[in-house]
Parts: sequence; structure tokens; C-alpha cells
Amino acid sequence: MDGMNMDRSELKDSARKAFGEAGLAPDKSASWAKLTEMGWFMMTVPEAQGGLGMGREAMGVIHYELGRALVPGSAIAQMLVIEALAATGQNDLLERAMAGEVMTTNLCNALDADTASHILLVSDDSIALAPVASSTHRVTWDETRRLFDATAGEQTLLASGADAAALANRLRAQLLFMLAADSLGGAEAALTMTIEYLKTRRQFDRPLAMFQALKHRVADLKIAHRAAEALLWDRAVGEPSLAEMGALKAHCTTAYARIAEETIQLHGGIGLTQEYPCHLFLKRAFLNCALGGDADYWEEQAGRFAMENLA
Repeated sequence: MDGMNMDRSELKDSARKAFGEAGLAPDKSASWAKLTEMGWFMMTVPEAQGGLGMGREAMGVIHYELGRALVPGSAIAQMLVIEALAATGQNDLLERAMAGEVMTTNLCNALDADTASHILLVSDDSIALAPVASSTHRVTWDETRRLFDATAGEQTLLASGADAAALANRLRAQLLFMLAADSLGGAEAALTMTIEYLKTRRQFDRPLAMFQALKHRVADLKIAHRAAEALLWDRAVGEPSLAEMGALKAHCTTAYARIAEETIQLHGGIGLTQEYPCHLFLKRAFLNCALGGDADYWEEQAGRFAMENLA
């Protein structure tokens, strides 16, 4: 794949073709192998370090499509580790991570720590990498992502002081952006599935899609999604602050939760059954809302940022 010459639409088509035919929440191992094979773990790594040298927009497209198909696993954690390894010149470990060796981070609750070789430990004054010594599974509602409490072995310091603080902010901003993209991909798929259902389900000899009240509800959801998506791609360029990325994440995850809840209602009685696919989107939406800081936290931070920059 000549990733360096692909635009957003080409990358989206490639990702949708890769995961669009496997159904929702496809096999985790097969999905991880496909991510590695497609070269997506090296997406944002500079070419001089063996990567594709693509930017945040490309990363957003990938996570949008992963969210759309509810692809399981810890791709978000893997890309955060890769970003840190590339930034600190850890090329041997970087090469292993890009080749698919599972690594995780405390920034997103040690996703898949039971299969990870290393954990990236991020704080405001130090960034270190350590082998995973032990892990304990934390059961959550969302079954497409597995969270762990993990303990670390001997640490290798990657950055400290001001360098660590700058890199930590970069990694946190990347996490927020990836969660926002994943959320909008899931919201689009849930809404598309619901519209198709309304076209085929009939009442009083008419498709539900013909009822004016339902048309208005769906239109409102489409507008909410399009507005959030426009904000996502706006934040894909330049250097938004951490507070701005937090506001993006809060907006997109809140929109996802709203759309997922509405799609359950719009499916009527069948939507209330836990086994129906729209519940998979709802569960992922709620976890996305919690990971990386909830909407209350980031909206407060965005407000503080705005007030500070008024002076």
C-alpha cells in the first residue's frame, strides 16, 4: 500500500473494504493481523523511521472506520505507544510495535494488557516503558474492548521534565482525537442501520420511514453527526491545544451516545433486546465517553482555556 500518496477518500475506501465485509465486531485476532498487514500501525511514523509519514487526518480515517465496524482490540493503545517510541528514538521497539507486537499504555486503562509485552507509563514529568508484569481484567459493559489493571516490571525512562510534559500532552491529544473518530464512525454505522430498518419495517401499510415524526428525529441525528464530523476534520490539521482536543472528544462522544440511544428507540421493540446490534454501539459509546476523561471534565477545561485566552 502506497500510504504516503493516499488521500482521505482513498484511505477510507481501503479501510471500509478491509473491515466492511466482516460484520460488526469481527474476530479480534484476524482484525489485528489485518491492521498489521495493511501497515496502519506505521501510519504516522516518519518515513526515516520506517513509517508512512502520514498525518493526523489519516489516523482519524482509520479510527473512524474501526469504530464503524466495532473492530475489537487495542489499536488505540498501540498507536499511542508507537507515537511515543518514534518520538523518543526507540527504533528497535518501534519496529516490533509496528510489526504487531501488542503493547499498551496507562493512558487508556491498559487495554489488552494480558497479551501485551510492554506498557507505556505516562505522567506529567516522566514517560517510561516497562514489561507487563501482571494484569487483572476489569469487566466492563463493552465487550469489544478489554480493560486491565496492570503492574509493570523494570522501567526504561524515555523522557523526563519538560520533554516528558510536551510528549504527554501530544499523546493525550492523540488519544482524544482517536476516540472522537471512533465515536463518529460508530454513530454513522448505527444511524445507517436504523434508516435501513425504518425503510423496511411497515406499520399501517406504510414504511416507518414515511412517518413525519420519525423523519424529523432522524434528520436531527444526521445534522448532529455531520456537525461533529466537520469539527473532527477541522481538528485534524494544525496544532489544536489539549483543551480543544478535549472539547472535540466530549462533543463527539456525547453525540455518539445520543445517536446510539435514539437508534434503540427508533428500532422499537426489537431495539430493546440486548442481543440486537444497536446495543453494541451503545456500549462502545458509553466506554468512549469515559475513556480519556468524560465530557464534564473536558468541557470545564475548554471553558478555562477560553477564559485564559480572552485576556
